[in-house]
Amino acid sequence: MARLQSLDPHTPMFAQFKEKTGPIVLANTFFVPKERAESFLALFRKQAEFMKAQPGFVSLQMHKGAAGSQLLMNVAVWESTEALATAFGSPEFQRMAGEFPDDIVSYPHIFEQIDV
Repeated sequence: MARLQSLDPHTPMFAQFKEKTGPIVLANTFFVPKERAESFLALFRKQAEFMKAQPGFVSLQMHKGAAGSQLLMNVAVWESTEALATAFGSPEFQRMAGEFPDDIVSYPHIFEQIDV
């Protein structure tokens, strides 16, 4: 299973699920060794299809780091933290998450839009 790491040690991913808000953006940056990129994307596509069918899902985009970077970043919009938490906690999603190799590192964080 991929290792989850917090970008902000004061607000780990599971603590963010407790904040009842929405809409939200989940930005999840993955470190993926180059030799695993193809297999990672195949597994991620399966997860994405599952998530797209969940209540509260809005959109998803995957980005790759430039210049040979080993980073990939998923940006997903959800109607609420509750919808994301429900989908994330489902047994089917957890089963798929367990398929990722241990050398994948995931840095998920939930964001709310602000006016600037």
